[in-house]
Amino acid sequence: MTVLVTGGAGYIGSHMVWELLDAGEEVVVLDRLSTGHAWAVAPRARLVVGDIGDTSLVASLIREERIDAIVHFAGSVVVPESIADPLGYYLNNTSKTRDLIETAVAGGVRHFVFSSTAAIYGDPVAGPIDEDVSPQPVTPYGKSKLMSEWMLRDTAAAHDLSVAVLRYFNVAGCDPSGRTGQSTPGATHLVKVACEAATGKRSFIEVFGTDYPTPDGSCVRDFIHVSDLVAAHRLALGSLRQNGRSLTLNCGYGRGYSVLQVLESVKRVTGRSLDVRLAPRREGDLASVVANTDRIRSELGWVPELDDLDAIVATSIEWEETLGRMADPEAGPFAVTCRREEERALSRTG
Repeated sequence: MTVLVTGGAGYIGSHMVWELLDAGEEVVVLDRLSTGHAWAVAPRARLVVGDIGDTSLVASLIREERIDAIVHFAGSVVVPESIADPLGYYLNNTSKTRDLIETAVAGGVRHFVFSSTAAIYGDPVAGPIDEDVSPQPVTPYGKSKLMSEWMLRDTAAAHDLSVAVLRYFNVAGCDPSGRTGQSTPGATHLVKVACEAATGKRSFIEVFGTDYPTPDGSCVRDFIHVSDLVAAHRLALGSLRQNGRSLTLNCGYGRGYSVLQVLESVKRVTGRSLDVRLAPRREGDLASVVANTDRIRSELGWVPELDDLDAIVATSIEWEETLGRMADPEAGPFAVTCRREEERALSRTG
């Protein structure tokens, strides 16, 4: 059987493809390449360029590739953009997810792993946040993801479909082996932006708000390395296949770092200064969002391997440097990595 990864040419999705391939799975990627890159997809996976809302295409893939599980990453993820374009977010994240779920059920797909977000919690009064906190999303992005969670829950109750909902906190870092990373043009993720500034790709970095009720006044977030995140997805899929019991799980480390602490980490890891500019608060940003991770650790036996802010930053810097060494823009950074691996293999056998 085969796993369909939607959005598998994007940041998290491309890491998931490698995680599944490394575990011996057959993988098909469906991505319209609006923000992802064809070169980011591992060569052993089949890439189909298309939209999850194309129900005929999805149905044919499920049938022809014998898809038994879907890991769903495709969607829009920028909070301020969702405030400016709510209908676009409800289309991409909610309406098209509904189409995907319906097509999956009709095609006999048994397992569905969904990329959700801590934004569904809204602005909690206290943390760390556990999965039983009543969702109170404050942005169209968070609302669009919560509605998708509801659809999956109700569909799982009515059909032979087991569902794992993984609520991400702040994903950062890149594959330690250098095979893929965060390559989205104009990315807004803090660690990505800070590493771009440290490698000369941005002239400065803005800190949006320093008057929050946090120790240093900047926003606090629970940063999780993308490799630990996709490992959690793999374990969640394994759990669904083994016992068919649906799950809702937070994905974070259970402690937070402020924006200013992240910038200090980038300066510490690189030994470079940053031009940091203070700016007013940004609409939709919350003061502090940190996960309670007891459930994912107990349910899946998940043990993070990269729970260290400097390690997250170090892999991100390495990826930015890989992007800077791109010899062939059409082939992408993967070509650089392949050449390095080939050279290492020759040195071992020669």
